Amino acid sequence: MNELIGRVFNFEKHTYPDKNSLYSKLANEGQSPKALMISCADSRIVPEHIMQAEPGDLFVCRNAGNIVPPHASQLGGVTATVEYAVMVLGVRDIIVCGHSDCGAMKALATQADLTTMPNVAAWLRNSHAAQRVCEENYPADLSAGEKLRNMALENVVVQLAHLRTHPSVASGIARGEIALHGWYVDIHAGQVLGLDGETGRFVPLREGEQMPVALPQARRLAGDASLAVAAE
Repeated sequence: MNELIGRVFNFEKHTYPDKNSLYSKLANEGQSPKALMISCADSRIVPEHIMQAEPGDLFVCRNAGNIVPPHASQLGGVTATVEYAVMVLGVRDIIVCGHSDCGAMKALATQADLTTMPNVAAWLRNSHAAQRVCEENYPADLSAGEKLRNMALENVVVQLAHLRTHPSVASGIARGEIALHGWYVDIHAGQVLGLDGETGRFVPLREGEQMPVALPQARRLAGDASLAVAAE
């Protein structure tokens, strides 16, 4: 802890002075982040570090398992953060970011006994759909590592689906103002994978190549097209 405190002093003495103009601008003009990232609380996953983001670039929400509860299932910090990011800050890109060796996903993949952690167990119910997908659609003889990886990937897909139940997000998607991204950080390989919404697969993010997007910005109104009138 003393080492961490020492870094606070370093921030005051060096980091802040070196970026004084940036911090002054943010203090005077407020924030206008480019994206909302919902990531795991795992200490090894630092969104700003992964994206090499400067102060003011990212609006971040972290929790165990990078979970987004479906709207109205419970009130809480994730719901409020999403609503504020979209309706007040005008964020147009939302990233749900999972990762390798995730403890929350490991509990689901191994069906761990969470009796002594009832709040964790209740929270992870928001990922039971991913657990069901993995149990019923992947080979049973996979290694523990493969099962964990699949669980983390399918969990990102499920949480993106939950995001679309939030009214502010649904409305922004319909207007063509919001894009959704599903990412997976492989800690062991130092690689980031992105969900390609067209193929449903996760592929590596590569410099110079088109970035995979789970749901690109595009106007989506079910009643936009003229419907054929039934003959009387």
